[in-house]
Amino acid sequence: MNQKIKKTNGTCTFCNSNLSKTKMKAHLESCKQKQATPSGKQTRTKKAFLILASGISMREYWIYFEVPANVKLKRIDSFLRKTWVECCGHLSAFTIKGKIYQSTPDKYFKDLSMNYSLDKLLDQDTNFSYEYDFGSPTQLDLKVISEYQIESAGSSIKILARNDPPLILCENCGNPATYICPYCEYLDEGWLCDECAVGHECGVEMLLPVVNSPRVGVCGYVG
Repeated sequence: MNQKIKKTNGTCTFCNSNLSKTKMKAHLESCKQKQATPSGKQTRTKKAFLILASGISMREYWIYFEVPANVKLKRIDSFLRKTWVECCGHLSAFTIKGKIYQSTPDKYFKDLSMNYSLDKLLDQDTNFSYEYDFGSPTQLDLKVISEYQIESAGSSIKILARNDPPLILCENCGNPATYICPYCEYLDEGWLCDECAVGHECGVEMLLPVVNSPRVGVCGYVG
């Protein structure tokens, strides 16, 4: 991507505060505690992780999400696919503390599966990574920001904050880009608005929509 994209702010799902990725980290921890004010009755709790995921090469894309510690790693795989990367059912893998956990492990090579509980793999401040599609990969950095107790009911993964769509400009006229050419992107080109897309030399049928994801413009990803 040859054009400079400004660092993105994001919105807290609890209070709608709009902050940078760095400031959101501190905000979520304090804001979460505020939301977790006891209701007056005793409820069972369980451990959860607050995790930050961000694109490795496109760091303006980021998500803070909460996940119960007793769910399996494959749940994060499903979450990232649904939220950010799924296009054609490609393979994926996590690398955690030097070990690789694959979506479709090869028993011959004794690959590790994703059927491991998070509390067996992660701790506070654990850094790990994710890769979707080994041919045209989208790579993500993940970090456990904190761990805390949540009400035990439910096991869903919750988005706590996500980056606002970055402003990407059409390379021809400077208006907001709405399409990306996956062929031209390899040359750090191909960001186009609606009007300029019509006459693009690679053909309109080859263009992909500009979406709020680090997989924008890759393979057949349309969001």
